[in-house]
Amino acid sequence: MPNYMLLLHHDPGAFPAISPEDAQRITERYVAWGERLRKAGLLADSNKLTDEPGRVMRGAPGQVRTTDGPYSETKEVLGGYFTITAASYDEAVDRARDCPHLEYGGTIEVREVDMMGK
Repeated sequence: MPNYMLLLHHDPGAFPAISPEDAQRITERYVAWGERLRKAGLLADSNKLTDEPGRVMRGAPGQVRTTDGPYSETKEVLGGYFTITAASYDEAVDRARDCPHLEYGGTIEVREVDMMGK
């Protein structure tokens, strides 16, 4: 069965200042959701990315340019991902419907993982 990445995007300005207690409750919801997938044998991997924006690398013949990223005009940032097992895109989307990320105004990009001959 194929793997699908659920890429979690969000607008960093959309979250009002939240208390540490609320942040903990939100984190616990994500962990519980991932644990349900893991127990069902559907979760291959997951991680939250740091709040640091990372770097963007661009290639051109004979050179590589690295800049702070993501692009300054980007309104959403990639905050983390889950890699799940599903038979199809439709099934992957169905499995992601109850992800807490959607309740907080986030966007989930669903992409099939190309196993490169595996």
